[in-house]
Amino acid sequence: MPQLPDDLDAVAVRTWCSLALEALGRERAEIDAINVYPIADGDTGTNLYLTLESASAAVEAVFAAHETGATAPATADAVRAMAHGALIGARGNSGTILAQLLRGMAGVLADGGDAAHLRLALTSAADAARQAVAHPVEGTVLTVAAEAAEAARGEDPDLRTVVTAAYDGARAALARTPEQLAVLGRAGVVDAGGRGLVAVLGALVETVTGQAPVRGPRTASGNAAKAPVTVDGGSVVGLPVGGTPVEGVAEGVLLASAPEEGPPDCPEDGSAGPAFEVIYLLEARDEQVARLRTRLDALGDSLVVVGGDGLWHVHVHVDDAGAAVEAGVEAGRPYRIRITHFATESGHDIRVQAEPAQRAVVVVVPGDGLAGLCTEAGATTVIARPGEPPASGELVDAIRRAHAREVVLLPNDAALRHTAAAAAEQARTEGVRVALVPTRAAVQGIAALAVHEPDRGFDEDVVAMTAAAGATRYAELAVAERQSWTMAGICQAGDILGLIDGDVAVIGSDVPHTARTVLDRMLAAGGELVTLVLGEDVPDALADALEEHVREGHLAVDTVVYRGGHQRAPLLIGVE
Repeated sequence: MPQLPDDLDAVAVRTWCSLALEALGRERAEIDAINVYPIADGDTGTNLYLTLESASAAVEAVFAAHETGATAPATADAVRAMAHGALIGARGNSGTILAQLLRGMAGVLADGGDAAHLRLALTSAADAARQAVAHPVEGTVLTVAAEAAEAARGEDPDLRTVVTAAYDGARAALARTPEQLAVLGRAGVVDAGGRGLVAVLGALVETVTGQAPVRGPRTASGNAAKAPVTVDGGSVVGLPVGGTPVEGVAEGVLLASAPEEGPPDCPEDGSAGPAFEVIYLLEARDEQVARLRTRLDALGDSLVVVGGDGLWHVHVHVDDAGAAVEAGVEAGRPYRIRITHFATESGHDIRVQAEPAQRAVVVVVPGDGLAGLCTEAGATTVIARPGEPPASGELVDAIRRAHAREVVLLPNDAALRHTAAAAAEQARTEGVRVALVPTRAAVQGIAALAVHEPDRGFDEDVVAMTAAAGATRYAELAVAERQSWTMAGICQAGDILGLIDGDVAVIGSDVPHTARTVLDRMLAAGGELVTLVLGEDVPDALADALEEHVREGHLAVDTVVYRGGHQRAPLLIGVE
């Protein structure tokens, strides 16, 4: 049996994230089914799961960076990675609030993980989440978080006592939510976001005590809370929370017999709320975000803005999605923009889509420039910004957006292999035929996309794209962050590293010389086409110089140049 932690160190944080992800994975369909507030769109469980998946992936990345070391990462590094991962991967209203809860905890736990710090962390989390919501409503996850923090207060120095008290307080608060929010009482359910938080706190209990807590909230009478689910014909039946979904029920879709109460700022007669959900990440200063809150609050409701230190996650429901995005542009630099249309009629969720295409390509790209290039070629793109790899949920969303019966997925990063495989498997369960071409670099993806022909057979097309990717050697230039041992010798901080097929092959002092050396090594084995992808700060003169170098030293080799935009590497190189 593993040793139980005396405080929340980095290993405990990693375990907590893993167990919480498992818990939300088990319960997300049931949480989706009780999602009636603020919008009955049946996705709260899924949004919480995807948000925590991003948080867990960020923590795993911190541990992966310490694999060669003798010690685990510092606790501060782990909790900050957890908070940052949740922030950039937050989904929906519930996921955005969860991200702020984790951020509030991380700010305290970075200084210590004992019982006293955990009490402060829970209070900080509840306060931060409430402040992030423009119009807090009782009977929601905000109430559950506040009651968990209140229950954990005391002088007991034992971490297990604090964690268990917080969990018990959250469960009790969750059971009371139908009494506090009318829409929950009419539907006979507890708050979906609050239930997700109980699952996350239950995972913390298991991390600290080694035992999983009892699942499922209870009402004041002691009976299991009921979740309405749709059956054929649109009737509503009760499903015990924590029980087994009724066979044949459409997962995540809710039709309630009583009128739905709208979001906080909507009329209480159940009239339709805003038409769109708008979400984006935003790089902006604090004073700009304060003005943004005011403007978005006037445009719609369900406004939640979380983050800090120059990076924010914005969530709002509006009728004018363009105005919400424009407000973000005026405040700073919005990206990862997601707009979802709530098509409703008589309170029923209607999603009308055109006939799916036969085939599509989904490609992960490292910058805006290549995203535009691939979009022009007909692909659906996912941007992997520096330090922000996409989670499997984001890839699944891209596959759905592609809206095709057959999809070819190009991850363009060896580190995304497992993430892409999980996304492909999820999409297959939804009836989409997905082929994963294991591209390890953007230039391999470009080569694969160049030979894509949607009119030929699916298997034939996948084979051709795989062959084109496999025939493309790839390289990139990077700046060394610290002194380190490499395959090419010892590098110093600031050195320019030339990586060929993922391994450091050249250590140089400047980008032009290193790039020429890398090109010569790659072309020594032959080649017909060189692809150069320049980062946004790399001058055009470098591309001109490298083209001339290839032309002078390697006859009959063509060169093509693309602008990659804001990407991790200053230069990507492909040789076919």
